Amino acid sequence: MNATLSFFLFLAATAVSACSLFTKRATIFCDLIARILAAIAVLLLLILLLWRSFSIGFPALTGMYEGLTFFSGAIGGLTLFMMRKGERASRMIRLWGFLVAAVLLALASSPLAPSSLSYPVPALRSGWLVLHVSFSFLGEAAFAVSFAAAITWFLARRPETKNKAEAVASAAVALGYPVYTLGALLFGAIWAQYAWGRFWGWDPKEIWALVTWLVYTLYLHIRLGRKRRGAFPMAVLVLGFALALFTFLGVNFLASGLHSYR
Repeated sequence: MNATLSFFLFLAATAVSACSLFTKRATIFCDLIARILAAIAVLLLLILLLWRSFSIGFPALTGMYEGLTFFSGAIGGLTLFMMRKGERASRMIRLWGFLVAAVLLALASSPLAPSSLSYPVPALRSGWLVLHVSFSFLGEAAFAVSFAAAITWFLARRPETKNKAEAVASAAVALGYPVYTLGALLFGAIWAQYAWGRFWGWDPKEIWALVTWLVYTLYLHIRLGRKRRGAFPMAVLVLGFALALFTFLGVNFLASGLHSYR
């Protein structure tokens, strides 16, 4: 089993979502088809992860391939959950959410993420690691929705679409921020103590995870504390998700450390 079919389903859902923005007569039908395609893709990814977990006797979340698969499925599922309505802003946000999920699955099919099954080393066979990875990805999936909303805001011309995009972005960060805080920082620190004997070691991935968290803290300060709206908080969300992707993907290959896959 692999994630290839889910990749094409997300890609098709992206294309159909784009068509729904320009075809007035078939908007409802196209929107429904896009959601069905994405839902099937998410279901197939869930089945794939369950099969891999059963095969190795442990939750399959310890490798790059599994991480990309889980992350993509979480983005697709959360996009569907948060964007249940059919107005223009929701369709645009779904388009970008499905596209991000497809891109992650494309990376999962690349040489960067070998799909061969492997049993995790003893240090990785920890419930704290499962909590750390799963909560981190779920939080980042919410950040992906906020990123899709930010891109929608920059591309939208209608005030009602921009207002909806801002509301979705705020809701997504409100959901993702505490989940990411638990997963990346708290559960990550507990697992680090269990695996390496220290809660924090200034490992490159730890540093960039903290930087990502600080960027979303800045967004909350700007949006809730200063009540500021418009381009600046949306740009912060784009930066935040770029940092989240770099923390997950770039650090693994560009920096040495305990988290590196090199």
